[in-house]
Order: sequence, then structure tokens, then C-alpha cells
Amino acid sequence: MTPFLFLFLALATVSARPSCTLRASGGDDAPALVTALRSRTCSTVTVPRSQTLLIKSAMDTTSLKRGVHLRLEGTIKFNNDLDYWGGHAFPFDFQNSSTFWMLGGRDILLDGGGTIDGSGQAWWDAFPKNASLVRPIPLTLFGADSVAVTGIKFINSPFWFNLVHTSKNVLFSDISLHTQSTSSTGPKNTDGWDLYRSSNVVIQNSNIVNNDDCVSFKPNVTNILVRNLTCSGSHGISVGSLGQYPQFFDIAENIVVRDVSISNAQNGARIKVWAGPNVGSGRVNNVTYENVVVNNVDNPLIFDQCYMTSADLCAAVPSRVDLTNIFIRNISGTSSGSEKSVVADLNCSPGAICDNIHVDNFSVVPYVPFEARRAGMLMILRAVQHSSCLGARFAT
Repeated sequence: MTPFLFLFLALATVSARPSCTLRASGGDDAPALVTALRSRTCSTVTVPRSQTLLIKSAMDTTSLKRGVHLRLEGTIKFNNDLDYWGGHAFPFDFQNSSTFWMLGGRDILLDGGGTIDGSGQAWWDAFPKNASLVRPIPLTLFGADSVAVTGIKFINSPFWFNLVHTSKNVLFSDISLHTQSTSSTGPKNTDGWDLYRSSNVVIQNSNIVNNDDCVSFKPNVTNILVRNLTCSGSHGISVGSLGQYPQFFDIAENIVVRDVSISNAQNGARIKVWAGPNVGSGRVNNVTYENVVVNNVDNPLIFDQCYMTSADLCAAVPSRVDLTNIFIRNISGTSSGSEKSVVADLNCSPGAICDNIHVDNFSVVPYVPFEARRAGMLMILRAVQHSSCLGARFAT
């Protein structure tokens, strides 16, 4: 994989055509932004630092001409008209998701140091009263090829911050993602990135404060590199969930996660797959987590092959998602102690292959004062012995 190649290509294709500058109109700025991005006369569309574009209608900017450059120095802010978005956001069948904005085409650059504001507070407050509320994603790369998103701050997403859907050769770099509630209702399901049916994606050099997966590798993603992230308050960096839908065979393959810090989180390195009746099958293959530092994390390392499934159903109808060639290297830090001395929980399904699992140089200890390191390692070994993980290996 060549992480920066497609970024250079995107920069190289920006031509010498005149640039266009957008300023807030006081009304709905979505039509002007869509028109500018689709224009054949603008090489670069700039939103100045002093400007906040208010987006009141859904934006379809897919199939853009080659070499579009959106320089966002100011703010793109989606309004919080829940009734409008309930009928006009772009829906996806997968996990009942939708989006405010679809961006696609070839050789696209989004940069400038500005902000994308999802106005999530109204959505977070409404969701406990209406669990069927479909909350939009601020940015979805859809049908995109060779796209770089760099130096952008995302705040207060109603749902996932970013979805990469049916895309390839994508770079996210130097990104800030942050949620903060101003009421007693906190953010919900604010994944940093969800990757779906996509390949050759790099996510790097970014800081994430959220309440769900820092990064989630959804079905049919291959050749992924995640590095140099700081994740706080999250559910970890997760492969999955996979195997949810009975008609599909899901794949997550050739994934590397390295040099990341995960703190005050529910999980660290995680694989999650579905079990029970009326679910699908698949494989997780050639996945590496290395150089991961955890701090106050409930489950620093967890393979969950009963995700969203009761223990009885999981035993009766185990998962059919294979786990093969999983490499865990150089994981250090502390758990929260919520699972007492257990700092790793590797549960493999008897209904699937679980083979060639390697854990090397794992030095995570509970935060609480047990016999820390020694107790932690003994519990890890028991977790492996009581699973069906064939070929699992732990080394210190």
C-alpha cells in the first residue's frame, strides 16, 4: 500500500482554472455549494474562515469532475430540522443509516482547516424518546476514488461522523472529531469512521473524542491502514460488526492498526461478529493490531463472537464468521479494572474457524491493585485455553 500516492495525485490534478469563493447567504447555502462543486469553471471552491454555510437541504455531490478541491477554512453547519431530514437525508439499507452529504468522484481534495458541524445536540436529545429516529451522517464518501480529507475538524455528529461507502484510495489525515453534550443526554453512536465495501483506505494522525467506535471496519473492506490516532471515550477500534445479514458473506481482510492510543474507553482492540438465527457468515483474515497503548479501558483486547446475541442463542446457533491470521503485537497500558483481573477476552465460535491467532508482547495490567501484571497474564492464558482459538499463541 502507498498511503500518500493518491493524495499527491489529487493535488496534482487541481488545475489553473479560477477559484470560487462562497459566502453565507443567510438562507440555505446547500444549493450554492453543490453548484460550485459541480462547476467546470472553478478549480478550487473556498469557504473563507469568517463564513459559516448553513446547510438546510441534502447535498448530492457524487460523480464530480476530476480534480475538485474544496478548501474549507470556515464552517459547514447542518441545521437541526429533524422533520425535514427525516424525509430528505439520503438513506442506506445498511444498519438503518442516512447522510446529509454524499461526496464522490475522482481526485478530490477537502482541506483548509475548517469545521463540519453536525448540530447533533437536537438529535441526541430526541433519540431516547424515539429509538427509530434515523440520524444522518455528516459526510459520506460514496463511489469515490482517490480522495484526500485533511486538516478538517468535525464536531457534534448526530450519528457516525464519516462513512466511506463503495470507495477506494481514500486518505483521512490530521482530522479532529469531537462530541460534547450541553444537556443531560449524551451523544449516541458517534463512530469516528465506518468503512463499508471499500478498499485502500488510510486514516492517520488524528484525534477523536466520541462515545462509540473510534474506527469501525464494516463488511467487505480490504487493505486498510490506521495509524497515529488518539481515541478517547470510545468503544475502541473494531473489526465489525460482521455477519449481521443472512444474505451476505462479509469480509474484513488485510487491515493494519498501529501506533494508537485508546483511553477511557469500553474497548481497545476488538473483533465483533453476530451469532444466532437469521444472521450471515464471513471471514476476518490478516488483521494486525500493533503498538497500541490503552489507559483505563474496560476490555483492552476482545474477540466477541456473540455480538448482540444472548448467551443461550449464541450457544445454540454459534457464529459462522471465521477468524484467521490475527496478529496482536506490543499492547501495553492499563485496563479499568471493571473486569477485575481479566484484561483480554478471546472467545472463538465453535461454528467457525478460529486459527493462527498470535499475541506477542502483551503487557496490560488492571488499574486496580491486584497482583497486577502476573494476575493479568494468567487470566489471558485461561481465556485462550477455554476457547476454540486453534493456534492461538501468547508471548511476553
